[in-house]
This record gives sequence, structure tokens and C-alpha cells, in this order.
Amino acid sequence: MVEYILIIISAVFVNNIALSRFLGICPFMGVSNKVNTALGMSGAVAFVMVIATLVTFYIQKLLVSCGIDFLQTIAFILVIASLVQMVEIVLKKVSPSLYQALGVFLPLITTNCTVLGVAIDVHNLTMGVSEEPYGVGAAVIYALSNAIGYGLALTIFAGLREQLELADVPEGMKGVPVAFITAGILALAFMGFAGLFQSIA
Repeated sequence: MVEYILIIISAVFVNNIALSRFLGICPFMGVSNKVNTALGMSGAVAFVMVIATLVTFYIQKLLVSCGIDFLQTIAFILVIASLVQMVEIVLKKVSPSLYQALGVFLPLITTNCTVLGVAIDVHNLTMGVSEEPYGVGAAVIYALSNAIGYGLALTIFAGLREQLELADVPEGMKGVPVAFITAGILALAFMGFAGLFQSIA
């Protein structure tokens, strides 16, 4: 139980996938103009990340047993792209309203490297590359924690960018420059959680 709590705190706060590891920066900067779009992207990424982690967990075991684990990255990319397409098709038929709400964000998830990064991390976490190998439960918790961490960072950043629209920013700093500076300060703020993590560990 303690190991799971440490995984959650580490993934959400200390080793935040966007602010600490700089994965998924393109959608992080691209869809963070408004809080509503940030929340939509966060939900879509969370759903695909957890499902993709579950599927790739067993695909990795199959690749290792067949001795072709060098195909990991290609196989994972194909799985993620296929999952996004399947989710898009199912949502379009089952819930058109939800499809309309997430329609803009679903294609972006295919190129969001956070999903692939978490899938590869789960391999390291569960196959014994880390100090202690974990099972599928830890894999799902790790994926969900990373999704929550990504969504938290994206939503906070979107809120800050909305406030920046009302601020008196120098002309040369408006737009992307001040957004990058804000993201850097936000990353420094999240680094403060490292001390909390060490005290719990």
C-alpha cells in the first residue's frame, strides 16, 4: 500500500510528466489557452493512457516471451494509434455529444508522447528494470497518476494563461514567450514537492 502511495505522489507531483520530464509539451502549450479545453484534453489523455497501459502491459509480455522485445516502441505506437481510432469510432456511435466535446482532442492524443512515455515506463516498472518489479495493478495506478499529474499541470497552466491575458505584459513578451516563462516558474513550484516526497519515503 505504501508503495502505491509513493507511486501516486511521485507521478503527480515530484516527477510530473510535463513539468519535470518535459513530455507532451506540444499539446501542453497548444491547448492551454482556456481551462475548458485543458480539462477536455486532460480527460481524453487520462482515458487513453490507462487503456493503452493495460494493453501494452500484456503486449510487452508477449514480445519478451517471443524474444522480439526490440519491437517495443513500434508495437506501442501502433497500439496507441489504434486505441485512439477505436475510441473515436465508439464515441461517435455511442455518445455523439461526448464525441463532439472531445473530437478536437482525440486525434492529438496519437501524437502526445506522454502516453508512449508512460507505457515504456510501465515496462521498466513491471519487468524488473526498477529496483522492485510490480504487477498490473501498479501499472494502472502509475498510468492513472501520470494522467492526473498531466491534467493538473495543464489545467493550472491554462488558468495562469487566462490570467495573463488580463495582465499588462510588455509587447515583446506577449503570447508564447511569457507562456514559456510561466511554465518554467510552474515547474519550479512543482519541484518543491520533492522535499515532501523524501520525507514520506
